[in-house]
Amino acid sequence: MHEIRFFEDTVKDWFSRALVRGSTHLYQGQEAVAVGVTAALGPGDTTTCTYRGHGTVLAQGAPLDRAFGEILGKAEGLCAGKGGSMHLTDLGVGALGSFAIVGAHLPISAGAAWAAQVQGTGAVSASFFGDGAVNIGTFHESLNLAGVWKLPVVFVIENNLYGEYSPVSTTTANTDLAGRGASYGMPGVRVDGNDVLAVREAARTAVRRARDGQGPTLLEAMTYRQSGHSRSDPGAYRPAGELESWLARDPLLVAERSARELGVSQEALDQVRERAEAEVAEAAARAQAWKDPEPDARFDHVWMAR
Repeated sequence: MHEIRFFEDTVKDWFSRALVRGSTHLYQGQEAVAVGVTAALGPGDTTTCTYRGHGTVLAQGAPLDRAFGEILGKAEGLCAGKGGSMHLTDLGVGALGSFAIVGAHLPISAGAAWAAQVQGTGAVSASFFGDGAVNIGTFHESLNLAGVWKLPVVFVIENNLYGEYSPVSTTTANTDLAGRGASYGMPGVRVDGNDVLAVREAARTAVRRARDGQGPTLLEAMTYRQSGHSRSDPGAYRPAGELESWLARDPLLVAERSARELGVSQEALDQVRERAEAEVAEAAARAQAWKDPEPDARFDHVWMAR
């Protein structure tokens, strides 16, 4: 979780200094969701996520330096510099991609789960998406198909209370999003998305069900993004005091409190934080030293009609 936070601190700094083109959507405040769910997954399992996907892809095991390299547009980036911040992908660790089109990746996870079911691999796929995606057609289609075929997939709603700039209550008639699971024949579970241990426990149950052939689960993780929708959004639409109340429940603070209650010393916790900060800084420096792609490389791995 510290690695994700420091990674995004670095990315935010690079964008503020115009070292990176385009935009970025930070995951800060939601780290416990990605880390908790991926901690319940195993080798061969897969994930898909949204354009706010740095945290999920890193939690799934993508290397820090190559993720940095992708954001910088370097040849050694995860996608050879072609994807950028919103399209991090690392098939080697089962990260099937972060998708810029809202809801577009739910069928991808359903498809990965179907392939695992047909091939008998025992693999599970987890799909992460925001509350803004629950009214998209692919949400209904994917959950319905997964429910009918009992696919080994876990659908994870990262309910950060806003779809871009709109509170979920202004776009969704029934804000009990986990309750939608019943419509598709699957359990719907709401969990504290800022408590990594609670998320991990709920995810373990869901992954176990999926792996045992009992079908999908819909998890709703209640969380909060600490910054605006994107780097150009100051978040001025949030009511006074809302951000501060969620910052008091920062997932890193919650995790540290839980660790201390379990007997972990503050010295050990400080060492974890310092090690993560050093590893991120070293990875960033390596990525910055890499070469840019050759101009002709823009035609590699790209389909073109002739």
